[in-house]
Amino acid sequence: MKNPIQLQTIHETHGLLKTKQFSSVELTQSALSHIQNVEPHLHALVTVTETLALEQAAQADKRIARGDCQPLTGIPAIIKDLFCTKGIRTTCSSKMLENFIPPYNATAVEKLYANGMVLVGKSNMDEFAMGSSTKTSAFFPTHNPWDLSRVPGGSSGGSAAAVAAKEGLYSLGSDSGGSIRQPASFCSVVGLKPTYGRVSRYGAVPFASSLDHIGPLTQDVEDTAIVMNAISGLDERDSTSLPNNVPDFTQSLGKDIKEMRIGVPRQYFVDGIEHEVESTIRAAILKLEELGANVDWEVTLPHTEYAVAAYYIIAPAEASANLSRYDGIKYGFSYGDTENMWSAIEKTRQYGFGDEVKRRIMLGTHVLSSGCYEKYFLKAQKVRTLISQEFERAFTKYDVLVTPASPYVPFKANEESSGITSLYQSCVCTVPANLAGIPAISVPAGFVNNLPVGMQIMAKPFAEDTLIRVAHAYEQATEWHKRLPVIA
Repeated sequence: MKNPIQLQTIHETHGLLKTKQFSSVELTQSALSHIQNVEPHLHALVTVTETLALEQAAQADKRIARGDCQPLTGIPAIIKDLFCTKGIRTTCSSKMLENFIPPYNATAVEKLYANGMVLVGKSNMDEFAMGSSTKTSAFFPTHNPWDLSRVPGGSSGGSAAAVAAKEGLYSLGSDSGGSIRQPASFCSVVGLKPTYGRVSRYGAVPFASSLDHIGPLTQDVEDTAIVMNAISGLDERDSTSLPNNVPDFTQSLGKDIKEMRIGVPRQYFVDGIEHEVESTIRAAILKLEELGANVDWEVTLPHTEYAVAAYYIIAPAEASANLSRYDGIKYGFSYGDTENMWSAIEKTRQYGFGDEVKRRIMLGTHVLSSGCYEKYFLKAQKVRTLISQEFERAFTKYDVLVTPASPYVPFKANEESSGITSLYQSCVCTVPANLAGIPAISVPAGFVNNLPVGMQIMAKPFAEDTLIRVAHAYEQATEWHKRLPVIA
């Protein structure tokens, strides 16, 4: 291979592989070379799977030679490091699982393998998906490819940064309170959180089981549709996986949005939202109006203001239950040099978990304790029901709701003055969709001082095709998705 291959979108690269403009091995070698050059600056990957990637690329070339070239066959990809990958360590960016090598693959990973994925690396993340900056990783922080002094968002910050920097053509992430959409906004890529139950969670290390969603981060909306086709569907190994029919999401591409009903909830333009971000999103909504949509700017979802408070009761409660399995006995990190079992468990958790994880475990254990369960946890669940009901009523009037994906642009990595509470507020626009289990997507909507701004679109359950239709129409009418950071 004389010259490195410039990584493009999935659909563009698929066409070039199919017509044998280059091989998957050549493409993968270029991706790995680019990773080698970029990673010392970006730190988006925990593990680079060079040997496996080249083996999979060689197998993909054989498939292509036989005429079996699926849209993802031979395409380099990144997987967030909370998805179990057989024979490849899965760390959750935690010392607790630093050397854990799963004996099986997550269902979503299996489906991508079946479609010919070439896995080039596992991406960095906030430890156990707890954070909004990818700074709580036990190994190193990830940097934003648009400005290396800023965060890429979180917890799927490594996945978003890797796609924006073109280390891989797409990535798989998880979203419990905005962990796909917020980093997608911060890194100017497309991030989709599907309906709860649309994509199997089997083999994804859980944070908060009733809030965790699996979805793609891609360079454009067409790529999102392609990946969703591959990973969606019923999985009998996941009791929360639903048997709803999976449409061909690519059939929603290229359709106009004339006469579609779009609502703009006032509560999402919250106190503290940066003025330039608000102006950018309002301009993006005006573009949807220009495309023929009917926009109502006065939608009210009054319980939205309680969503973050409810989330930070429910999510830590579920996390405290899920993380109780890490005791240093069954698997993972173990602090074994102690006098008795209880001391060993205490030391294991003391040194195996980071500060943010400990904070959420303690909060979750507290709200589930006697005397606090009804006062906090049960009340938060009631608020969750009210939020779901508000969305249900809204979607009888509107096809989609449009909001900012984040109230501000990526912040500097060394900005600590805002504190923990302010950091928790960063998911104020994204959390309600997780509480209700509805699908939501973030698409690039502009820049403020060369820093990305994302627009969030939400729809009723299992209406991902509607999201893709609206997002693609907006994307094709703008140029934001074509801008690349210098590092790419």
